[in-house]
Order: sequence, then C-alpha cells, then structure tokens
Amino acid sequence: MASTSVESKGYFGEFGGSFIPENLQKVMNRIEEQFLLFKDDPDFLKELNYYLKEYIGRENPLTFAENLTKQIGGAKIYLKREDLNHTGAHKINNALGQILLAKRMGIKRIIAETGAGQHGVATATACAMFGMECVIYMGKVDTERQELNVFRMELLGAKVVPVEKGQGRLKDAVDEALNDLIENYETTFYLIGSAVGPHPYPTIVKHFQSIISLESKRQILEKEGKLPTAVIACAGGGSNAIGAFAYYIEEENVRLIGVEPAEAPTMSEGVPAVLHGYKSYTLLDEKGEPKPVFSIAAGLDYPGVGPEHSFLKASGRGEYVSVTGQEALEAFKMLSKVEGIIPALESSHAIAYGVKLAKELSQDDVLIINLSGRGDKDVDQVHEMLKR
Repeated sequence: MASTSVESKGYFGEFGGSFIPENLQKVMNRIEEQFLLFKDDPDFLKELNYYLKEYIGRENPLTFAENLTKQIGGAKIYLKREDLNHTGAHKINNALGQILLAKRMGIKRIIAETGAGQHGVATATACAMFGMECVIYMGKVDTERQELNVFRMELLGAKVVPVEKGQGRLKDAVDEALNDLIENYETTFYLIGSAVGPHPYPTIVKHFQSIISLESKRQILEKEGKLPTAVIACAGGGSNAIGAFAYYIEEENVRLIGVEPAEAPTMSEGVPAVLHGYKSYTLLDEKGEPKPVFSIAAGLDYPGVGPEHSFLKASGRGEYVSVTGQEALEAFKMLSKVEGIIPALESSHAIAYGVKLAKELSQDDVLIINLSGRGDKDVDQVHEMLKR
C-alpha cells in the first residue's frame, strides 16, 4: 500500500480515530492486530493475488477515451476501468481482502452495509465463494431504487435487511449494521465498504483499494511516459477515491480531485464532527445531528466522508468539488453514446467534472478518471427519470 506519512494510530491530522464503546474497541483492536499480521504475509498475499487475478479479473485496463477526448477538446482523458471487475465495481477489491482476513480470524458470519448495492453484491459474492453467512443492511429507499441488486444479493445467498428508520438510506444502514455488531461482536465480522468508520477500517479499505492507483500509475507511465495532470474520482464515503489517489498522494504535481453530489456537499458545507465512530467533515442540521442527504446516486447518499479525504482537504493536498444530479445524468448519457461505456451514476459525477476540467486544459495535459462502476444497476432508474 502507498504510505501515508500523516497517519498516526488511526488519525489523519485531526480526523479519524475510534469513538466507540469499550467492547467494540476490543474488536477493533483484534482486527487491527490481525490486519497488521497478515497484510504483508507471503501466504496471505499469494492467496489475495490469486483471487485478484483469477476471480476479479485484475489488472483491468486504463482506457484512452479517444472519442470523448476528440469531442470535448483539451486534455487527454483516460478511464481506469473498475467497471470491468467481477461484480461490476471497485467494491470487490476490498470485499475480497476483508473476507480473506475474516477467514484467517476464524469468523464465519459477515455483515455489511450498502447504498447502491455494489458493496452488498461484492460482499455477498465473496461470502458465497468462501461459504460464509452474509447479512446485508440496506436502506428501504435504496432497496426500492436498486431492486435488481437486492435480487442479486439474495441470489448469492445473502439475507438483505431493509432499514426503515431515519431516511431509509445509507447512513441508516450503517447505524443498523453497527447495532448488529454491538450485539454479535464475538462471532461477527463487519465488512465496511467505504473508507469510513473507526480505526482501523479507513486504513484497511485504503490498503485493499490502493491497487487501483498502483496499477494506473504504472499504466499511465507506460502509455504517456509521464504522470497525469489530475486524478478524478467520485466521493461519497470515499473508498474508490482514496484507492485512486493512494499512490499519487506523494506526487505533489498530480492534482487529486474528489467529486461529490451538489445535493450532499459534505466537503464544502460540512464541519468536523464524529459520525459512526470516527471524526470527519460531516453535514449537520441545526440540532447538530447528521443532516438528511440525497443524491440520484445511492452510493453517494452519505453525510460524511472518509477521514483521510477530510485531511487531504484540510491540508490542501486534495481538491473537492461538486456537480449536480442533472450534470451527472448528462455525463451518464454522454459516455454511453460516445464511448459505448455505460457508467454507474456514482462514476458519472466524476465523468461530469472531468469533462469540464478537460475543456480548460491543454492537449498536453492528461486526466485519469476512475470509472468506479458500471451502470447496469442504474439503467431502470435512469429510464424512469428520463420518462418524466
């Protein structure tokens, strides 16, 4: 994994940490101990690399979006093709890594939260592969707009639990998963899908997702002979973005740009606060509670963001911008028509901003946009939106 010199026992500057009950802290300590024990272990790496190649299908391409580049002018645009992974998104990278960790810990019951369903599908897939019990918490609203992914999870043997509390979205699913962990911590592994939560989860998720930038950095040097001007990724909780950024963080000339929905502007309007056991920029209401948020992309429906992203913003190393749902929808249609690639609505936010930025740059500039997932899961939803 790319090193992070700012990290100190779960903190990135003032962000991160572990604000959880004592019994859960013991669980986190054990997970951290096992992660540190196995992450560089030759046998663990041999098994992980086998499944990355033979099951997920890595390495995936860094595709030059030639048609899109010609149409909009300006910088050359490359797409890191996480959409080509087994299960259709970046989520499987982390799910597989954590499942292998749980396996070595002797735990057979896995729980997870999911918004867009991609992490749920990835977790259910890995559990099926290794014969583990799987329970997925998903907001009731998200189960309705991602009905196909719910069916996929159930087909893979998972129990999907719709969460009706609160808004019935991603935050509420995380709340319920944490409640489950509190009740069943001795026999359960919580497979967190984004780079959020109490330490050591943000570090674990970054570790397993950093393969995105490990590959793209080598690929862009082979294709262009230089590093990109910028790396762009959508940012909800931030797992695909921190994976896409990881091996570029110490390359000061490479801009790191996270794109969030304008309807959930955590980085521009959020304040430092504790959410789900860690400190990050968080959108709060007038009562100091996490603010209800909404995005056309279910995976971006989160009032917080990963602690390392919070640090990257506060330190000035990362740039965080927003695009509207309508702009993302236009990018969804554009990439489909111009390149024959249907992107996830989450990824479409990054595409939308990447197109804007490319127009402002010269033909000597190079952009990498992390195409975090494919849009199969969103086609029905987009179809309904376009009919209105």
